[in-house]
Amino acid sequence: MMSTTSTKLKEVKLYIDGEYVESSSNSLFEVKNPATQEVIAKVHEASYEDVDRACNAARRAFEEGPWRTMTLSERSAKIRRMAEIIMERKDELARLEAEDVGKPYPVALEREIPRAANNLKFFADFMEQKGNESYPMDDEYLNYTRYEPLGVASLITPWNLPFMLTTWKLGPCLAAGNTAVIKPAETTPLTVSLLGEIAKEAGIPDGVVNVIHGFGTESAGEYMTTHPEVDLISFTGETSTGKAIMKNGADTLKKVSFELGGKAANIVFEDANLDKAIPVSIQAAFMNSGQVCLAGSRILVQRSIFDEFVERFKQAASELKVGDPQDAETDMGPVVSEEHYKKVTSYLKIAEEENSTLVYGGKRPDLPEHLKDGYYLEPTIYIQEDPNARICQEEIFGPIVTLIPFDTEEEALEIANNTEYGLNGVIWTDNLQRAHRVSHHVRAGTIWVNCWFVRDLRVPFGGFKKSGVGREGGNSSIEFFTEAKNVCIALK
Repeated sequence: MMSTTSTKLKEVKLYIDGEYVESSSNSLFEVKNPATQEVIAKVHEASYEDVDRACNAARRAFEEGPWRTMTLSERSAKIRRMAEIIMERKDELARLEAEDVGKPYPVALEREIPRAANNLKFFADFMEQKGNESYPMDDEYLNYTRYEPLGVASLITPWNLPFMLTTWKLGPCLAAGNTAVIKPAETTPLTVSLLGEIAKEAGIPDGVVNVIHGFGTESAGEYMTTHPEVDLISFTGETSTGKAIMKNGADTLKKVSFELGGKAANIVFEDANLDKAIPVSIQAAFMNSGQVCLAGSRILVQRSIFDEFVERFKQAASELKVGDPQDAETDMGPVVSEEHYKKVTSYLKIAEEENSTLVYGGKRPDLPEHLKDGYYLEPTIYIQEDPNARICQEEIFGPIVTLIPFDTEEEALEIANNTEYGLNGVIWTDNLQRAHRVSHHVRAGTIWVNCWFVRDLRVPFGGFKKSGVGREGGNSSIEFFTEAKNVCIALK
């Protein structure tokens, strides 16, 4: 079933202090549909003056407005109302996400928009249920801890899961009583641009949620990460950008939390249940066209089952339908932009130079006329015996995966940890002792055993090594977005 969504050109303005406004510099940039290269939006680029206005609006809303001092139950109710509005508008948001990012519409509708709403609801509930520590001292003194809002947060979110990952940050930010200035990725601003109006409809005061648009260096990203009114920065994106943001915030000692790149090892032992491991590994490799920081892009397979795995994995990849993101039958859409397409496809030449064996894909698929200019690549599979090859080490962030054979558990661990990243890993085995043993030795922030992409929002989430700084989720998110205050009371 094809979409009936209008392709009328959209104008995306800045949302500052409770209203949509034009850029003070009158600078606009274009956003294209990655499936067709059709221009779908013209977006106002925030100047320094615009960012300054947004940050000052957030500061006033924090210091002078009712949000910070509102009762927790009232604040939580407004956040939960945001979640309800998102679900009321889920079809509209899913269509925009499919148009903007190029992801299949059913994935956005059934998974990502509901998860975005749940992010807000979860943190509203979690903050209400959270208790405080108390420490008595010989019945002479009583210490107790308060978690108080910190101030103005810069929330910078990526293009692969823009709406879901923005609410993942905005939920704890608001639940703790902070105010926010949000910048979505310049390539995918459409859904996030609606968060300000959704917050206002939910009864959240003006200035609490602001949304600006622009680029990184010498644009909105740099301005908001150096602005003196910003107290903390939460960023999800590339490792190199995280380094730049850390430098930008250093002079004013901004608190930072980064979820950065990944190159996960998906380890398949010879006793794995391949009937489960193969379809889930296909999902881990090619969901969102491989544009997932948690993608299982290095598939390590024990040599005794390697040939069987390759054949079955190839067959499963060949059955994926690549096509129009708005089509309900599509499994895989395009990558997000021309620039990213050039980066991803550059690895086809690199793989050839490294004597990788092409198993499947490696070219543009045959598609209908209206998609012929889209940024498409077939699901692509290589075999590479050398785990030090570039396609095994560098984050491609596209529908290209590498199969690497191994002989022993020790060799698998050596290959898995031989990377500068450490966001996550996946282990397939029916041996319980091995599952624990290997999980403990893979240096990554999340390990999935016989599953992938299962998220409990209470648990800490983040990366080892160059995959991040800090953790998000449950108490970790609340601790980041608050200042802990100890109160000591004399009892005698």
